[in-house]
Amino acid sequence: MLLYYIYNIFVYIAGFFLKIIALFNTKLNLFVQGRKTVFQTLSDTISATDKVIWFHTASLGEFEQGLPVLEALKAQYPNHKFLLTFFSPSGYEVKKDSGVADIITYLPLDTKANARKFLALTHPELVVFVKYEFWPNYLAELKKSNIHTISISTIFRKSQVFFKFYGGWMRKSLRAFHHIFVQDETSQQLLKRINYTDVTISGDTRFDRVLEILDRDNSLSFVEDFKNNTPTVVIGSSWAEDEAIFVPFINATTEHCKFIIAPHNIKQAEIQKLKSSITKATVLYSERAQHKDLSQFEVFIVDTIGILTKVYSYADIAYVGGGMGTSGLHNTLEPAVFGIPVVIGKNYTGFKEAEDLVALGGIVSVTSKVSFQQVMHRLLTDADYKKAIGAINDAYVRSNGNACEIIMRYLNR
Repeated sequence: MLLYYIYNIFVYIAGFFLKIIALFNTKLNLFVQGRKTVFQTLSDTISATDKVIWFHTASLGEFEQGLPVLEALKAQYPNHKFLLTFFSPSGYEVKKDSGVADIITYLPLDTKANARKFLALTHPELVVFVKYEFWPNYLAELKKSNIHTISISTIFRKSQVFFKFYGGWMRKSLRAFHHIFVQDETSQQLLKRINYTDVTISGDTRFDRVLEILDRDNSLSFVEDFKNNTPTVVIGSSWAEDEAIFVPFINATTEHCKFIIAPHNIKQAEIQKLKSSITKATVLYSERAQHKDLSQFEVFIVDTIGILTKVYSYADIAYVGGGMGTSGLHNTLEPAVFGIPVVIGKNYTGFKEAEDLVALGGIVSVTSKVSFQQVMHRLLTDADYKKAIGAINDAYVRSNGNACEIIMRYLNR
């Protein structure tokens, strides 16, 4: 219990210092200011007679994971109010006006008082936490109130505190969950070791989410004009470390192909820096209206957000950024769902789908400019090889796309 008391003291101290640091940090200021009105918002929008289902996610990626289950429950319970909370500004600020739930707020910091007040105002019938969200005080209050609580798309690793000799206080928190839906057998076995058996291997709900992409209208007329039936490499969510290996290839290659680059950082200075480093004819998304014939360009830089998924639908080959540096590999399932080869950098440990697909051969990991050049050359010149790799990705995504169904069967029993 000592560590639990230390945790609570730490949360209060962190809350105090965050307010000070937020004065000098834009993102932290959103984190702090956004939480000031949460309880008033809940009081204004939820009445004592409302039936509430609460979804909590850390950020945007976890939101995408939880969305298939959220949408399935909304369809099944149209008279319930749905509350969606975020921990991070990068999730809340993007989705706060999306209308995907009836109420969208931040989750107040995990203090005992906040947890009690939050649950008193929301009185949820069902609570769904996504992936890594384990907040001891909220979970303690949920257990005390016997509110049906589940965790979905969860991954456990032996390095986590639950599986350490000093982790008893966090193991106790897990007992608040009536059921945990894990992504893999390793997670199930780790929970079994600490005598938690209310577990189902459901896989990752992100597969359901990305499979939905195939049913959407992914057409972008300006991409069609640019591509002009030419083999196209789409480079998504790239960082400077990624640019260091692909820009030399773009400049030097004589292969008959085009490139679409969607950088992670779309600040004007960074975009212009990237554009100036490329020697081939290059056009920006923001400049597209100035050109009648986009097909004359060889490189297209997407200096906007929100369209990368659709852009991937035009790719013959995809490179997903983040893996050459330490920022973290971005979503590899979004291009993989289109049944195309995916190339990534060298750092992908901890990203399960990337680990799986590298082992299967659907994703190719590169470590340098030289290995990138070799892989891209083969993919652009060996049609059978490219097709075989793409087929591995297609089969992998489709075979894992039933997590939402498994979770809904449990909730409907």
